[in-house]
Amino acid sequence: MIDNRQPYALVFGVSVFDICGFTNNNYRCNDSNPGKVKTSFGGVCRNIAECMARVGVNTRFISILGDDETGKRMLDHSKKMNYDMSESLIIEGGHTPTYMAILDEQGEMVSAVVDMNIIDMFTTEFIDSKAEIIRNAEYMILDSDRPDIVEYIIQNFSKDTKLILDPVSAAKAKTVKHLIKGFHTIKPNRYEAEIMCGFKIHNDEDLRKAGKYFTDLGIQNVFITLDEDGIYYNNGQEEGKIKANDVKVINVTGAGDSFVAGIANGYMNNINIVDTVKYAIAMSSITIATEETIHPDMSHELVEKYINNIEWTEVKYSK
Repeated sequence: MIDNRQPYALVFGVSVFDICGFTNNNYRCNDSNPGKVKTSFGGVCRNIAECMARVGVNTRFISILGDDETGKRMLDHSKKMNYDMSESLIIEGGHTPTYMAILDEQGEMVSAVVDMNIIDMFTTEFIDSKAEIIRNAEYMILDSDRPDIVEYIIQNFSKDTKLILDPVSAAKAKTVKHLIKGFHTIKPNRYEAEIMCGFKIHNDEDLRKAGKYFTDLGIQNVFITLDEDGIYYNNGQEEGKIKANDVKVINVTGAGDSFVAGIANGYMNNINIVDTVKYAIAMSSITIATEETIHPDMSHELVEKYINNIEWTEVKYSK
């Protein structure tokens, strides 16, 4: 059971119903294509919340849903996964955000439709109505879908709770780069980091320069994901890179979401930064070893097993 009297981490953002069609043979435009259709619950912040709950983090998630059948199913799913969505904004007559894609026989997207109109109904008045929940959170995780709301939360709550940013994409990173000094933690990939620091990252020297740029702004913890090169971390005192070797890759979708969940787990359990990075990498490694966005067996026990079995490469930089 979720215990809201205990310390909790808060996730704030969008939930998305994903519909993906996979064609069996060559994709034919303007025609019906034999294949298979898969549906799942997605959205970066929703994925993060579920992954956090799966490894035992006391998680609350404020999202926006329609009062349609999809929204009701998402609420039911959150109860089964043990994260609290009870403070979410439910829009009467609204459509829960939906993403519908068609992929060809190579797995490449050939077309998609995105229905996200409902997220415009997040307002500052709604944020104010959740002020107590935000202020009482140990950490609050945000993405950059609504830069105006991100700015409002920083202005009004950054002194009360520690804010964590997942920029989500290079395009969206550009919309929040002027706000990053208000965050306790940022988790960009290399390209998002380049946009936010203003220069290219070609090598370790550039990487360290970016880390210093961010920590000099007052950001407490910086995690830059480097794909097959691992993770760069910097908290102002400790700095380095950690890589998991020989990791099986089936589908990288959701890897960043599970990594953020691993960071939250480390924070909520007062784990040092190196072990936090390893925990987060292990969660990502579990995620990319399956076709699913969230591994159906994700758990603290499975993460611990992965940590012990992974061959790690670690580099520590001297300050």
